[in-house]
Amino acid sequence: MGGGSVLIHVRFRPDGTVWEISACPPDVSKDAWFKKLCARASDRFQARAGGRGMFRLTAEQLDALKAQSH
Repeated sequence: MGGGSVLIHVRFRPDGTVWEISACPPDVSKDAWFKKLCARASDRFQARAGGRGMFRLTAEQLDALKAQSH
């Protein structure tokens, strides 16, 4: 991956659990991936209307977070 910006989109259920989240490693649950992103990159999260949000990360940040998930 290059050094560009990566958007990780999140959609929530009405009860607040994660319905969909992009770039989620296959061996990590959606909720666990969201919690990891919040713990490591909460300053990069933007809440959106309609139960949605997104993280704006660099490709390097995303790679590092995925590496920490294993």
